[in-house]
Amino acid sequence: MNKTIKLAVAGAVLSAASIANAGIIIPAGEWTIDVNGNVNAYASWYEADDLATATVDGGLAGTKDARGNDSSASIGTGLLPSWLGFTGTTRQNDTDVSFTISIQPNASDNGYTGDGATGASANSSVLARQAFLTFGDASWGSVKLGKDLGIFASDAILNDMTLLGVGSGGNISGSALNSTNGGIGTGYIYAAWKGQVAYTTPNMNGFQATVGITNPNQGVDSVTFQDGFGIEAKAHYAFPMGKVWVSGASYERDEATAANSYDVTVMDIGATVNVGNLALTGYFYSGEGAGTTFLGNLGATGGQERDSDGGYLQATYVIPSGTKLGAAYGISNLDKASNEADSELVEENKRWTVGAYHPLTKHLNLVAEYSDLTSEGHDGERNESGKLSLGAILFF
Repeated sequence: MNKTIKLAVAGAVLSAASIANAGIIIPAGEWTIDVNGNVNAYASWYEADDLATATVDGGLAGTKDARGNDSSASIGTGLLPSWLGFTGTTRQNDTDVSFTISIQPNASDNGYTGDGATGASANSSVLARQAFLTFGDASWGSVKLGKDLGIFASDAILNDMTLLGVGSGGNISGSALNSTNGGIGTGYIYAAWKGQVAYTTPNMNGFQATVGITNPNQGVDSVTFQDGFGIEAKAHYAFPMGKVWVSGASYERDEATAANSYDVTVMDIGATVNVGNLALTGYFYSGEGAGTTFLGNLGATGGQERDSDGGYLQATYVIPSGTKLGAAYGISNLDKASNEADSELVEENKRWTVGAYHPLTKHLNLVAEYSDLTSEGHDGERNESGKLSLGAILFF
């Protein structure tokens, strides 16, 4: 598998016996081609609190739909979308060279034709999350150019147990997002997939660091913009029983409607410790202007930055059958800006998840999860929803 998928699998499964160590290896002259990825699908049943009367701005918990229904069902992909990746590696002139290109199709759509091309609410879109090259050597490190998972908060999502499952989000049949939220927005900010130029140091007895510039993407709210490159960095130290990591990001953003600019700064710290079949993960982040769920989302108003913080705690245990049982609790908080009045602005999104992940074969995992999600606004408005998901994920 390519590096990102390998890290995702290692962090989410925490059991080498349940996942293949590589994809389909094909020698091709001077190159070695690795065809890799996964296919997953889940049947999910979702129910919202039928007492909710309003939607929390920035809240992730569901509410009744336009027809007053407080429940729904869907079949779709989980937090990790279905994936088809191609990685080529070679060594030339004492330099390791590689490329990675991948696509991520959906598992379902809501159109009446079922093919995603036509029909009401047709949304079986295909994502393109990776297209990058690397070059380097074990003696001096490596350079990456292109689109890949962001640097800040990448370890937070790669260590989330719901990466093998669903977590929260994706309540609508055939969701156009192609994946669910997992623990995004309820314990950590989404690392996202970004154009970047990044340097990673060689592995120095378990310590490794990455620093890079990232593409100036438009804000998720469509009214904030980034004029220049962002700066992101991370460092981690791996030891026999686990690892510890820190990361950070710095951006400058503009509000299109008011000619205001503000700074986005955020830092995090996390650790995973393995003791026998037990794995414990703890994570915390804090920022100014960083907002919630997505980096910079609702991070400021009128040029005034809002503070935010959050984190998650997670425990998993592998029982004798090989099944991994897990429980997690996460919360993301968003403060008001100075002198900002109470409003429907989200104050906190919090989630708890319990799950079971069973390796039916070396490549195939059966998954059962339940997540409960609560969103509360600064005005006291509260939404709550729950989601049960059953399905499977196959890696190759």
